[in-house]
Amino acid sequence: MDIETRLKELGITLPAPPAPVAAYVPFTVAGNIVHVAGQLPLLDGKLLSVGHLGGTVSVADGQAAARQCAINLLAQVKAACGDLNKVKACLKLGVFISATADFTQHPEVANGASELIAAVLGDAGKHARSSVGVPSLPRGASVEVDAVFEIS
Repeated sequence: MDIETRLKELGITLPAPPAPVAAYVPFTVAGNIVHVAGQLPLLDGKLLSVGHLGGTVSVADGQAAARQCAINLLAQVKAACGDLNKVKACLKLGVFISATADFTQHPEVANGASELIAAVLGDAGKHARSSVGVPSLPRGASVEVDAVFEIS
C-alpha cells in the first residue's frame, strides 16, 4: 500500500511539520527507530482545541484534536525519513489529555489518534498505547501525542 495514495483517499494533506515550541528537536532517529516529540493539535498554525476534557472540551472535540496530533506526527515522520512508505510500524503512541479530575474517557479520546494511524498505515499502524490524564498541556492544548515508529 502506498501511504501517499492512502492519505489522498482519506482526504488528508500533511502539513509542514510543526516547529518545536521550546528547546527540543521534533524527532530523533536511532538506527531504524524514530522518536517523535509530542505534537499538539496544530492546524494552520493555530491550536484546534484548548481546555480540559470533562470541562470545556467535549469527547468528540478531544478525538478531533488527537486526530490532528496524529496527522502532525506523520508529518514529522515524513521529515525524518523522507518517505512515509519507509514506515514499517507505529510501535507506540503516548496520548496526554488535559482533563478534569473526574474525567474517565481517556481511551475514547486517544482513539482519535489511534484510528487515524491505523487508517493510514494499515497493519503497520497497529500499536501499543498509553492514554494519560494531566492537569495542563503546553499552550493550553487539550491533547498532545508522541510516538515511536520503526522505519526501513
